[in-house]
Amino acid sequence: MRVLVTRPQPGASRTMRRLQELGFEPILLPLTETVALPVGVAAVAGDAVAVTSANAVRHAPGELIAALAALPCHAVGARTAEAARAAGFLSVSEGPGDAEKLADTIAAGLSGKAIIYLTGRVRFPAFETRLRQAGVDVRAIETYDTVSLDYSDDEIRARLSGQAVDAVLLYSAKAAAALQALAKRAELGDLLGKARIFALSERIAAAFGNAAGKKIRIAREPQEEALLELLRAGP
Repeated sequence: MRVLVTRPQPGASRTMRRLQELGFEPILLPLTETVALPVGVAAVAGDAVAVTSANAVRHAPGELIAALAALPCHAVGARTAEAARAAGFLSVSEGPGDAEKLADTIAAGLSGKAIIYLTGRVRFPAFETRLRQAGVDVRAIETYDTVSLDYSDDEIRARLSGQAVDAVLLYSAKAAAALQALAKRAELGDLLGKARIFALSERIAAAFGNAAGKKIRIAREPQEEALLELLRAGP
């Protein structure tokens, strides 16, 4: 099965290797990329740190990490916790893999306190909302942005070696919207028109919509292993 991987690097290459291990033929076509944002480190203060994306620490300047490294760091899941430790945080706790569940887990212990939230410019607000409702002062610091990538029809045909893909993995709402735009191009219908769509969450599936008349398969939880489990299950 030829599987199109739309997530940005470095995650795209990691997913490619995982798909190869499972016997699939991955094709990389990142539809977005992450870019660092300018971040000031003056007057950064809080009682703890939260990270719901590994990109937030990968793109954070070293001076900011150094200023926060001694604070307890609450990471959303294993991959993000690994990135936080690699960046230099000294005390990292690993969450349940879901931002809203992480908020529920840490809210009680942080009520009345301030948490520094390293995050991207584009994000789902539920994490911050739940913490604020619990009396936590959330101080968001945007360290990166997610931007769409544009490809010509010829570039996409070259990436796909002129052959149709059987499935597409969607990891973000922005990538879902970009894929929908590609699927509408008349010159790409033979390459993308019959592909099954696998989304990491309902929000991502909603961003793709049903304009193509496709049944979108949604992972049982927003983690890659759940998405790949869905892919392995077949139609």
